[in-house]
Amino acid sequence: MNTISMLVGGEQRAATGNATFERLNPLDGQIATRAPAATADDAVAAVEAAAAAFPSWSATGPSERRALLTKAAHALEAKAPAFAASIAAETGGSGIWAGFNVHLAAGMLLEAAAMTTQISGEIIPSDVPGSFAMAVRQPAGVVLGMAPWNAPVILGVRAIALPLACGNAVVLKGSELCPATHGLIVEAFKEAGFPKGVVNYVTNAPSDAGPVVEAMIAHPTVRRVNFTGSTRVGKIIAATCAKYLKPAVLELGGKAPLVVLDDADIDSAVNAAAFGAFANSGQICMSTERIIVDEAIADEFVRRLADKASKLPLGDPRKGPVVLGSVVDMTTVKRCNDLIEDALAKGAKLLCGGKAETTLMPATLIDHVSSAMRIYSEESFGPIKPIVRVKGEDAAIACANDNAYGLSSAVFTRDTSRGMRVASRIQSGICHINGPTVHDEAQMPFGGVKDSGYGRFGGKSGVAEFTDTRWMTIQTSERHYPF
Repeated sequence: MNTISMLVGGEQRAATGNATFERLNPLDGQIATRAPAATADDAVAAVEAAAAAFPSWSATGPSERRALLTKAAHALEAKAPAFAASIAAETGGSGIWAGFNVHLAAGMLLEAAAMTTQISGEIIPSDVPGSFAMAVRQPAGVVLGMAPWNAPVILGVRAIALPLACGNAVVLKGSELCPATHGLIVEAFKEAGFPKGVVNYVTNAPSDAGPVVEAMIAHPTVRRVNFTGSTRVGKIIAATCAKYLKPAVLELGGKAPLVVLDDADIDSAVNAAAFGAFANSGQICMSTERIIVDEAIADEFVRRLADKASKLPLGDPRKGPVVLGSVVDMTTVKRCNDLIEDALAKGAKLLCGGKAETTLMPATLIDHVSSAMRIYSEESFGPIKPIVRVKGEDAAIACANDNAYGLSSAVFTRDTSRGMRVASRIQSGICHINGPTVHDEAQMPFGGVKDSGYGRFGGKSGVAEFTDTRWMTIQTSERHYPF
């Protein structure tokens, strides 16, 4: 069992009354982590510590911010074994997934470090004689970041790295499902030498999430909020932010389509589909959730994909290398089993895998899925994937867009012009031509449309989200007034 603390104003802190909650390992039910169960007052203390640190941090030069973020990247990488153990214990994720998380998150910190000197404004021509007009970007204030459990290192770092690069102080609210894993991120920032109060960490029991989060959003010094998680909770965050007029970046659920056109390279499409569908047991916002294949090549594509999926290693990630570890809890198992039952009862065909009795769920493919089946439109967030057969390009696009979500997508074709044409018609914030739906780079504008949220993380788009643009002028000559 791992017992952790919060970080408030640079000091390790317990919750009021030493209240704690426990996170259990999804495979054996043993206590993985005991973490502080913060009250609303505890959370407000973290916000106020960030507010106290903000003036000095916002005035810190870009080179110093860059150096600290670079140190944090190296400190994070050094914790790779600890992250692997923590992810396996708290969420059942595989060592492959943990390593990928640490690698990408370290890159995000280095990219954030590089962005410290790229936070620029512009000179704007003015109609007023002698007026030198500028658009200037300045840090917003305190940024509240809330990250989920499924890609815990990547998304925990993403919630705070670029806001810090822009000169904001931050509070990271850890996920109730992986408090120790998110705590390791904060340890890396502390070891890098960030000033006290610039980075703060709060954990809370699941039942206390509502009042704890609202208390932080309501605080006047919190000027930006970012949340990655389910659309259901994202709507609650959005409503709370609207109540207090706080801008938010929301990256929510997905039902990413992978479209395989009739001229696709089948081997490439199969490899991308398997990776996108089954990485981290399908528990990624960008996971391939609908495989849409032209009927002209469907039989061959399906045969090859089923063969590959059926051979993917499944097992307890604490006992050795696997591709599919445990899913996060039995709620996921029940949801996925229900989706399988519904699809098969309505005429779908099970190609491989199937229902599970434990959180070790095999890679599962269901063919001949139609819109009458729940799995056609509902996000499984697990390793069960529907295959929809269509006839022609227009039908493929219509199927891809026949969903409330719009985060990631992919199109496979040997004709790149055709790929661009199809991609432009798919309603998603991200589209990869001849690449998997699961792909992220720190410098890219990451985010979705429709029920997948709004706002963008990453690169210059992220800078725009976490800074305020101010119009400033200097009158360089005498100004004439009408009276």
